[in-house]
Amino acid sequence: MPKVHEDELVFAIRDINPRAPVHLLVIPKEHIADGRVVEDGHGAVLGRMFAVAARLAEAEGLARRGYRLAFNVGEDAGMTIAHLHMHLIGGRALGAEG
Repeated sequence: MPKVHEDELVFAIRDINPRAPVHLLVIPKEHIADGRVVEDGHGAVLGRMFAVAARLAEAEGLARRGYRLAFNVGEDAGMTIAHLHMHLIGGRALGAEG
C-alpha cells in the first residue's frame, strides 16, 4: 500500500476496505498495541497523529465540511490489527455511530 504521508514518528496509508470516499489510517512507527496501553510518554506521537490527520484532511478536501477521527480499542470495537492506528474518514455525511 503506498504511503500518503511519512515522517520520523508516523505514516499514513489508504484503508484497504474504505468505509467512505476518504478513509486513511494514521499509524505510529513505534509499536503501541492499542489505546489501553497509551501512556504520558506517548504524547508526542499522539500529537503528531492528530496534526498529520488535520493536514491530510485539508489535502483531501475534507476540512471545510468535516470528517471523523477514530481509534478502535479491542475486539468488540472491531480492532483487527494489534497496533494503534487512527482512522480519518470523510467525503460523505457520516451520521452518528455507536
